[in-house]
Amino acid sequence: MRRALRRALTPPALRVLLAMDALVVFAAFACGPRVWNAWPGGAAPAPPPALAAALAATVPLMAILVAMGVYEPKFWRGRGDWLLRVGVGFLFGLFALSLLRWWFPLAPDRGPTYRALLWAGAGMAALRWGFSRLARRPAFERRVLVLGVGRQAARVASGWSPLSGARLLGFVRAHEGETPEIPAARELRAAGRLLDLAEGLRADEIVVALDDRRRGFPCEELMECKLAGIAVWSALAFAERETGQIALDALRPSGFLFAGGYPALLGRPLSKRGTDLVGGAVLLVLSAPLFLLAALAVGIESGFREPIFYRQLRVGRNGRPFWIFKFRTMRAGAEREGLARPGDPRITRAGRVLRETRIDELPQLINVLRGEMSLVGPRPEQPQYVARLQEAIPFYRLRHLGRPGLTGWAQLCCPYADSVDGSREKLQHDLYYLKNASPRLDLLILLQTAHAVLWGSGAR
Repeated sequence: MRRALRRALTPPALRVLLAMDALVVFAAFACGPRVWNAWPGGAAPAPPPALAAALAATVPLMAILVAMGVYEPKFWRGRGDWLLRVGVGFLFGLFALSLLRWWFPLAPDRGPTYRALLWAGAGMAALRWGFSRLARRPAFERRVLVLGVGRQAARVASGWSPLSGARLLGFVRAHEGETPEIPAARELRAAGRLLDLAEGLRADEIVVALDDRRRGFPCEELMECKLAGIAVWSALAFAERETGQIALDALRPSGFLFAGGYPALLGRPLSKRGTDLVGGAVLLVLSAPLFLLAALAVGIESGFREPIFYRQLRVGRNGRPFWIFKFRTMRAGAEREGLARPGDPRITRAGRVLRETRIDELPQLINVLRGEMSLVGPRPEQPQYVARLQEAIPFYRLRHLGRPGLTGWAQLCCPYADSVDGSREKLQHDLYYLKNASPRLDLLILLQTAHAVLWGSGAR
């Protein structure tokens, strides 16, 4: 029971918190007016809103809070930052509900909306306070034991995050011939069976991080642990789950051939294309005022003497080149001098604003409608860089088996890549997306992209 509770709360603690916040918001809109009317001196009696109206208010408000980064791990423990983001999110939510009430009669009226938001804010603050205190207790940690002391074990240790909700118990040497690459103080000595050590430490998971499985692989001992209810992970699968990327130096061709997933390459092409067409058309209509303002800003700064739009050759699906469209953010001809750098003097004043808000990428919606790009996927690169990176980075060609995207998982998790090492890190996140692509992940990426635009993160 204790192990089941811990798995329910961590590491998806923020998902649980999101679901509980959604229930609080729903209850505030469904029951808040009834409580207010029953309060002494409250408003005149009014019929409570229907459940459909409460749901119609909850869905957009929660989507806005996700887009504001309220449920990102790095904002998990910052009270001031959390209050700011929730406050701004509620303001956007109030605006969205006003528009919703204008279009659909289901949305609650203005007075009940104000009161419901107050109830929801108070409930979410109390919930987060209690939840954070509960989730930090040792009883709700996932206790992880690593089998191995070599390179892969050191990689597990270096990629460890204190926000993952897990506690690293230590490392166990699988055989005497294993070359240690972790501090001796973190190595645990197993006097007897591996199961006895794991149960003595109350381990919930064992990560197999062996550099050479052909020597001294404790298959029977690991089976005992698994049958005793202790989860057993490979180092590659564990790192994928904890970091949101696939480690290239641990990936083998067999790991790609026999692994499940990769729906972005092998499945749902028609449904994804339909989503791209509908979503691209809707975004193009909604962003029409921004198109006009951006075009005027670029044209006015150059006196309409230089092109407003800019196109560049990129590598698309199956390695086919195509022209990508953007608003021009640098002076004409500047692309011949190489990639943009932080504080690049070639970027115009209007271009800097467009880059920081990523409005310069909006013309790529045309590429989405033409079928050259998807809303979500690996970002397309220029042919001259692709040729060099394919020689330097293994498995780099895999990112071109699907359509490139207007935004992507790597864009959210990594800064701009201006080196081979940076491109390697981005590829690890791109492979994670290609393996785990789903409508839910696409929606999450789109919402987090809205967060990046609102808070100006990731632009250069």
